[in-house]
Amino acid sequence: MRPEGRGETESLYFRYPHFDPPEAREVLSAAVPVAIVGAGPIGMTAALTLAKEGVRSVLFDAKSTFNDGSRAICIARQSFNILERLGAVGPFLEKALPWTTGRSFYRGQQILEFEMPDSPREKFRPMYNLQQQYIEDFLWRAVEAEPLIETRWQSEVVGVRDVDGGVRLSVKDPLGTYEIEAAWVLAADGARSPIRKMRGLRLKGENYEGRYVIADVQMAHDYPTIRRALFDPDCRRGGTILVHKQPDNIWRIDYQLREGESEAEAIREETVRASVAAVLGELGYEGAWELEWWSIYSANTLALDDYRDGRIFFIGDSAHIVPIFGVRGLNNGLADAHNMGWKLGWVLTGRADERLLESYTPERRGATLDVFANASKSARFMTPPTSGWELMRDAALNLALEHPFAGELANPRQMTPYTYADSPIAGPKGDGRGPIPGAALPGARVEGGYLQDRLGAGFTLLTCDAGLAGLADVMLYVEVLGVGSEAAEVLGLGTQGAVLVRPDLHIAARWERAVPEDITAALALSTGRARA
Repeated sequence: MRPEGRGETESLYFRYPHFDPPEAREVLSAAVPVAIVGAGPIGMTAALTLAKEGVRSVLFDAKSTFNDGSRAICIARQSFNILERLGAVGPFLEKALPWTTGRSFYRGQQILEFEMPDSPREKFRPMYNLQQQYIEDFLWRAVEAEPLIETRWQSEVVGVRDVDGGVRLSVKDPLGTYEIEAAWVLAADGARSPIRKMRGLRLKGENYEGRYVIADVQMAHDYPTIRRALFDPDCRRGGTILVHKQPDNIWRIDYQLREGESEAEAIREETVRASVAAVLGELGYEGAWELEWWSIYSANTLALDDYRDGRIFFIGDSAHIVPIFGVRGLNNGLADAHNMGWKLGWVLTGRADERLLESYTPERRGATLDVFANASKSARFMTPPTSGWELMRDAALNLALEHPFAGELANPRQMTPYTYADSPIAGPKGDGRGPIPGAALPGARVEGGYLQDRLGAGFTLLTCDAGLAGLADVMLYVEVLGVGSEAAEVLGLGTQGAVLVRPDLHIAARWERAVPEDITAALALSTGRARA
């Protein structure tokens, strides 16, 4: 929502583009390898991942522009690694605001300052703040430049049915309705996913009572890029407030509604302005400010039982909804898109067996359940679901006023990459000295850059054994590391050890003593051509 007198996409700082529907009607019904429903950050990331693997896709979106408002704003380090793999990270680095620190306050007194893990070994910072409009804009620039991706705006998918060897979609745009067949469909159509509803599928999980208003405010507030959480502040007794700095002097303020507070009243412009003014007073800000945009949300942990339905895969919010606490929603969805994209790309280009696709749900639903476990702790602390939880939360906060250890209970447990330890395609674990199969590749410096700069386009074998260099082929890139180097140390590699890295930057297998036959077997397992 925007202030009275301003259009739906009339922003103080961002110019929304307008996209017309496709006009070349005679080619719209031609079959495609992959149809992606939803051209938000998740859908575009999936399309870019497929294109990187040489696979053509068509993106459908019912809108005529990007999503309005800041919405998802926190991008984690692993997501930046994904963006770099896709060749899209440049504008993100130029615009986004990196941060490592968070501060929590109780009744005006600081009770916690946390630092997210960071070191010179890492190429990117733990977290970056950037409004979703920019996220979509920067991804769109990469999509628009990619000849393997076609985007159809103002194109609503209104029907879906299975056919032999694919899925037939009915698409409605301002010029008419047509049908198109795709071998595979990726549903990236958000929390209210029409595709999910058409398939008769339901999200299951837990709904929390906490409701928050999001308000974007433009102001020249002189405060560093630090995530702030205010518990039981004077301006909203019994509630919680979150504050994030964004580019262009935009500040994101999330404030909790009180029990019994009407949502209809809470989102009235006059009410939002009064609430924001009270929060700014709490922050000690007395300068001018302008209201940019606002919305409302609830904290839920919901997911599908299976992220696959025949030849349709669900990615992002269409598959799961997570609380914002710990900034996991966008980052979890980007990981879905990258995971599904490389696997489907390898299947469609003949480098992997279709059985590889069976690993998507175990890996990514496992990641969602891990998010639920951590986010639920944060959600219960931020928005206690019962009077008992509220009593315990308030007792902990009161204790934190005098005892710093209790302040750690307010730590939001920020996003870290999930380890696919139980994946059906996880290979040998080796001697256990380094990251296990399924873990994300750790950061390390190498001569002239960072470890991820040395990876190939597909699978990469990282080893200190120069004798394994001859294994390199079109599917496998081999990078020989120096014995005793920082990268070798981080990976736990000895003179004959090796680590196999997947295209999505997760470790596939590791060995204390690597031999060609075992590496070949692990590559076959990781591409669905063999079973564990």
